[in-house]
Amino acid sequence: MANDPGWGNRNNDGPPDLDEVFRQFSRKLNGLFGKGSSNGSPEPESRTIPILPVVGLVAVIWFATGFYIVDQGSRGVVLRFGKHVETTMPGPRWHLPYPVESVTVVNMEQVRTLEVGYRSAEGGSGRGRELRESLMLTDDENIIDLQFAVQYNLKSVEDTLFNNRFAEESVRGIAETAIREIVGKSKMDFVLYEGREEVAVGAKQLMQEVLDRYSTGINIVNVTMQNAQPPEQVQAAFDDAVKAGQDRERQKNEGQAYANDVIPRAEGTASRLREEAAGYQVRVENEAQGNASRFDQILTQYQRAPEVTRQRLYLDAHEQILSSVSKVIVDQKGGNSLLYLPLDKLLSASGNNTSAAPGAVQSVVPSTLPDIDPNSQRSRDAFRSRDRESR
Repeated sequence: MANDPGWGNRNNDGPPDLDEVFRQFSRKLNGLFGKGSSNGSPEPESRTIPILPVVGLVAVIWFATGFYIVDQGSRGVVLRFGKHVETTMPGPRWHLPYPVESVTVVNMEQVRTLEVGYRSAEGGSGRGRELRESLMLTDDENIIDLQFAVQYNLKSVEDTLFNNRFAEESVRGIAETAIREIVGKSKMDFVLYEGREEVAVGAKQLMQEVLDRYSTGINIVNVTMQNAQPPEQVQAAFDDAVKAGQDRERQKNEGQAYANDVIPRAEGTASRLREEAAGYQVRVENEAQGNASRFDQILTQYQRAPEVTRQRLYLDAHEQILSSVSKVIVDQKGGNSLLYLPLDKLLSASGNNTSAAPGAVQSVVPSTLPDIDPNSQRSRDAFRSRDRESR
């Protein structure tokens, strides 16, 4: 204070002069930036830097730092001295600048992918296996190597920021726990083959239940089974067992196909035989009924005229028998000679010449017939006369 030139002249009874205070501050500021005179005397007041506009500009810049924009699908979390104040929706927003308030913009709709049991290499050149995560025990006490991917996003930004410190580690641990629980209750063949989709759906539901129970604010979008196989140490034996099972199924299918081919044909044959037997039964029954009816009619006629009926039956029997033979034998009473007529040759000759003219047939017949003895002709006439007398 001893160096202050105006110290002795200051009125201690009144308030300090603000203009004088700003002038002194301006002089000191000019001295720091080398704005003073060369002989050490202060510059005139007209060249001093205005303080109020500078302070106003700084205040405007400070207030402008409070503007921010929340993108579509995101939320802005405003903290005032570290305490959650509000969650802003998409659009241009403003908050009290730092250090009073701070804002964190969180993307809610971004789908994040988490790999369990493997890690994809950079550039897509391959994948690294994580046996500690992928090896699991099934219900039938078999070990399988299971790799899957979990896709998730956020459904509550407050729970994600304030109730969940490490979101990815939480999802990974819960995913591994859920999939191990489901695999531990399932058979090996079910997990490897027909039940892969069912295992993925069950793991998704169980993971979401656990995440909601802990209020993590995470939503499971999808669980995808990447690979499921036995461990490499038993892969060869397992392939043999799978091949044997496939051969068994193939043989079963072949046997079923053969049965489907043979059984319908056998059933068709059996049905045809049953129909033929039924037809034969009807035919025999009808013939038997017809014969019985004919016999009853003949019996009635026989009772009325026995001799005539007997002779008629005899002649009908001969007519039926002789109509199917090609030889005619004539028995002459009182003689030992037999007359042979080659009717079969005559019939065959007449059949071969059906397309010829009638005159040609007449010329063939006389040449084919043998010479007839007159005595035989007379014996035939005598036989015919005796036959008419007997009738």
